[in-house]
Parts: sequence; structure tokens; C-alpha cells
Amino acid sequence: MKKLFLFIGVLSMSFLNAQDFTEALRYSQQNIMGTARFRAMSGAFGTLGGDLSALQINPAGSAIFRDSHASITLSSTRIENEATYFNDFSNSNTSNLNLNQIGAVFVHDYYSNNTKGINKFSLGLAYDQTADNVDELFAFGRSTNSIDSFFLSEAQGIPLDLITPRVNEPINDLYAFLGETEGYGTQQAFLGHESLLIEANDLDNPNNTSYFSNIASGNFDQEYFYESTGLNGKFTLNGGAQINQNYYVGFNLNSHFISHDKITEFSERNSNTGSVINEVLFINRLSTIGAGFSAQIGGIVKVSKILRMGGSYETPTWYFIEEETTQRLRTNGTSNIRVDINPRVINLFPEYRLRTPANATSSIAFLFGQKGLISIDYSYKDYGTIRLDSDEGVDFSTVNNEINNNLQGASTIRIGTEWRNKNWSLRGGAFYEESPYKDDIFLGDKTGFSLGGGYSFEKFRLDVAYDYSEQQREQDFFPGSSFTNFTVVNSYRDNLTFTLAMNF
Repeated sequence: MKKLFLFIGVLSMSFLNAQDFTEALRYSQQNIMGTARFRAMSGAFGTLGGDLSALQINPAGSAIFRDSHASITLSSTRIENEATYFNDFSNSNTSNLNLNQIGAVFVHDYYSNNTKGINKFSLGLAYDQTADNVDELFAFGRSTNSIDSFFLSEAQGIPLDLITPRVNEPINDLYAFLGETEGYGTQQAFLGHESLLIEANDLDNPNNTSYFSNIASGNFDQEYFYESTGLNGKFTLNGGAQINQNYYVGFNLNSHFISHDKITEFSERNSNTGSVINEVLFINRLSTIGAGFSAQIGGIVKVSKILRMGGSYETPTWYFIEEETTQRLRTNGTSNIRVDINPRVINLFPEYRLRTPANATSSIAFLFGQKGLISIDYSYKDYGTIRLDSDEGVDFSTVNNEINNNLQGASTIRIGTEWRNKNWSLRGGAFYEESPYKDDIFLGDKTGFSLGGGYSFEKFRLDVAYDYSEQQREQDFFPGSSFTNFTVVNSYRDNLTFTLAMNF
């Protein structure tokens, strides 16, 4: 049996060529998946409480519970991506099943008869999924731009001698060495040169620093495949209190995690006159794990029997993130050229810190006794405050400047309603999320609606919800590179959610 050796290289320089601010934005966007009741009302729970997922919007919501309460939630998600690349159209579908939420609130209300002072204490423990990283996308079309520009731009200025293997030097050794000493960009130059995709202008000069492409200009049939897996979530310790009957306060201590794996495969074919290379397949894998911390405070006030108002604030989340990549490049061409560069090296990037934006929410709700309610939430996040930094000698000034230049503050509005008839409840909602980009051509506004119902029996309640959202984006094939091709994607998501809740 052949042995497969996997080398590990630690990239200490040029990290920013592998990391662009779109990944930082991805990890800064939280969408509480939540219970079926929460989702059926589009998450408009800032002043309502009485639901485990409501704690993630306003921590004071735990003190609304009259009895101790627990719930568990499962959700089925379907994602449809329609990709347009030049004049060609493709459609991709994927689905998955997740444990969205589980938790409990313990209520201590021995002081409920007091008209002044503290009437009730609550303590909550909860897990909530904050992002579903499962996604799949396929795009194809004919372009006049070749992927050769990606490798050419990385190679220019790099000495030929640096990216040329010595006699009997394994390819994986040099690839790992370049990652450890020179960085990601030099590795790409090495891949392009070793695969014959690019060539030095002066092959006999080890100090040569200029290169040309072995792909002639013309038309290129291209395909792009993207697949990602994983999820983000947070564990919450909550405390709340009811004061003077009409006031509720609370806090959350949140422990966050990130788990995200993605693979991209880009292929290109041409029959252009003068091309030495006619086929290219470039495969990249990225794995990301992260852990972070945030805190929340909130308050709710009963203005009258009908009117409630509330507000909450969540601090930035401070993440520590680790990433690793693997790469493979294959080329075919004239004169029986067939090159497969598969270093089998895991590139470990230096750990870095990510600070996501703070989030402020204000809420209002109208309650009509036991018959029903209408709730409205407004939230604001300034995505321009996202920051990356490191103690490993990595300079993130370029990425942070791109964040300042491209991202902005964004508002979210959520509206939900619930109406009851004996043991039955009917719910509905809608939401609007503003694009975090100053130019929303890169990522459009997100809109959606929801509906659902529930049935209560004895101490139990069974809820079901359906929610739908849509958003348009431009997906770059290789963000931040000289190869600027992208596909326009219309993304549609729908979810079917089930929750079993219990009072005790």
C-alpha cells in the first residue's frame, strides 16, 4: 500500500493574500435560528420574552416567564442558489437538518406579591445556532479573462530561483518552505510556474523576476463550484429580574464558536491559437475554527396594560480564529503536457483576532390581553467597525482599510404578530435587513417573511414555523486577486422548524 505523507507548513507572511474582509463580514453576521415561535414571528421578540430564543435579543426576557421553562428545536433548511455568469444560468439546491436550539430558564418568584423591590429572579442556560454554513453553488460560462492573471500577478517580482525546485527536491518540501518563509503569494507563483501555466521571461537567469502566460488570449469556458459546511453558535448564561412589577432587567454572558469548511473548484478550457496550456483545474480548501466572547444587557418596561417598550445592547464579539488551507493545481496542454501539482501540505495561518460590531436593539409591543399581540424590533450594527489584528506579526492594515472603505452601518426591522384561540396560536412576521455594504451591488438587502402556529396541552406546547428569505450577491471566484471574475447569485432560503416546549 502506498503511504500518503501530509506535510504541515505555517505561513508567517503574506497572509492577507489568502484572507479578505468578506470572511470577517461572514463571521460578524448573526442570525438567531431560534425556536419555532421565535421564527414564526420573524424574531420580533425584543419586548416579549417568554421564549428561550427571545433571550438572545433582550436578556430581560427571561424574567417575563411565570414558570420555569425548557425547549428543544429542530429545523430543516433548504437553500436554492441561482447563478448567472455572463449569459449562462445554473441552479443549485442543498438541504440539511440541525438542532437549532436547546435550553431552560429557572424562575424563582417567591417575591411576586411584593409591589416594590425585586419580585422575581430568573436564571437561563441556552444554546442557539447563529449561522448555517451549509451552502452549494455552481456557475459556468464563457469569459475573455483567464485565470492566468491570478498567478501572473502573484509571480511578478519574485526571483525565478526562489520558486524553482533544486535537484531531487520534492515539490511538497519547496511548497511548504515557501509558505513558512515567504507566504501565500509566493506559493501561488510556485504553483503557476511549476504547472507550466506561467513561464519566466529569461529561464537562464535565476534572478529573473518577470513572467508571461502560456495561455493565449481569446475565449475561455469556465466552471466554478463552491461547497461549504459547518455552523456557528453560542452558549448563553442568562440572569434576569422583575422589579416593581413593571420593570425587567437582564444580562447574558455568551460563548461563541465558529466551524466553517469550504472547497472551491475552478476549471477552465480553451482552444485558443498559441495556447500551450488548454485546461486548468484549481482546487482550494479552507477550514476555519474560532471561539469568542460577548455580553448583553437589556431592559423591558410595562408602560401600560397594552404597551411595552424595551432596549438591549450586545457588545462586540471578540474572536480568536485559526485557519488552514490545502491546494491543488492541474494543467493539460499541447505536446502531451499533463501536470498535477498536489503538495499535500496543510498551510496553517497564524491565529488572529476578530472584533465584530456591537448591536443595539429597541423594541415596542402592543398586547391585547390573552387574544394577541403585535411586536416591532429595530436593530443597528456598524459593520465598518469590524477589526482584525494579531500578535503573530501579521499586518491587517490593508484589510481594515478595505472594511472602512466598503462597509457601513446597517439597520434591521422585524415585525411579528400572534393571535390565540383557546389552546391554539397563529403567528406571522416579516423582516428587512439592510446591506452592510456601501454599494449594495456586492450584497443586496435581505427580505423575508414567516408564519406558523402552536398548540398547548397541559404543561407542554408544540410549535411549528415556516420562514423564507431571499438576497442577491456578487460572489468573486478569487476575492482580492487580479482575476476579478464573479457570478451574480440570487439566494433563496426556506426553513421548517419544530419546537417542543415545557413548563415545570
